[in-house]
Amino acid sequence: MPVTGSSLRPQAPDLGTTDLVGALVRRCNFPPPGTHLDCAVSGGADSLALLVLASAAACEVVAWHVDHGTRPESGAAEAALVEAAADRFGAGFAGVRAEVAPGPNLEARARTARRAHLPPGHATGHTADDQAETVLINMLRGAGLDGLTGMRAGTTHPLLELRRAETRQLVEELGLTPVMDPTNLDPVYLRNRVRNELIPLCSELARRDVVPILARQARLLAEDADELDQLVSGLPGAVAEMTSGIPVAPLLSSRPALARRALRRALRAGEEAHPPSLAAVERVMAVVRGEAVACDIEGGRHVRRSRGRLYVEAVEPAGRAPATERPRPAN
Repeated sequence: MPVTGSSLRPQAPDLGTTDLVGALVRRCNFPPPGTHLDCAVSGGADSLALLVLASAAACEVVAWHVDHGTRPESGAAEAALVEAAADRFGAGFAGVRAEVAPGPNLEARARTARRAHLPPGHATGHTADDQAETVLINMLRGAGLDGLTGMRAGTTHPLLELRRAETRQLVEELGLTPVMDPTNLDPVYLRNRVRNELIPLCSELARRDVVPILARQARLLAEDADELDQLVSGLPGAVAEMTSGIPVAPLLSSRPALARRALRRALRAGEEAHPPSLAAVERVMAVVRGEAVACDIEGGRHVRRSRGRLYVEAVEPAGRAPATERPRPAN
């Protein structure tokens, strides 16, 4: 992971004389002043606003720019733009090269590459408009409760209460020229069609701006999801025990919705990973009920039942054999 630039805070931020900075900072969710904060800054208006507002909140900011190499003619120029902005607003700069080859699922592969190269806990410039788009996209893909919560508010998404129009107004008032990514207009990407076609249509049909509505619903559903997680947190089976197994009896005696949620928590392959699909959870529930002795789920994993417990094992892509020695069932 080649990184260029410094992570030191070189000077006090040049925030100009606009009152908009202070008004927007008060609606953001930044950590306390003096806290180190890595910010993903592509050079677009939202990410530049993130850099400005994080600096105004007196965080010790490092602006991380990831060049995917998809537009060689502009990658270096965009990195230079971000570095100059970081210098102006008193932030450090780190440039990363993470090439993504052309082909299918380019947007998803670029996002995966960014996450692999950016520091854990980095902040992004997603706004309420991005949140509304995410909720609708997840709905179209058949997501359940967790998917409909969208992005969780917090220091990794500190701008979720702001609108895209406000970030653009901010960079304009500060005399910044954001990067204009032509792929943001390409209808081949679902997000672009949701942004440019579906949300305007929904607003027209509702006769009001639906972005605040969708963002509010995401917050309310997040509260509901957290309450359900509290209910299942003490339920045996809510955490995958790779060696001692997941006890089946508590899952059988629980209400179906709670049992499914406990399994989704247990079978999640990591905090950054998507939870297993409903179809996968239902296959595992069939194993829980004794209707099947085993099943396969996402991530190359095999779930089997033995002596009243479930065991989750990694399997080789070409076969059913586990990659590691099978754990011994508990007596």
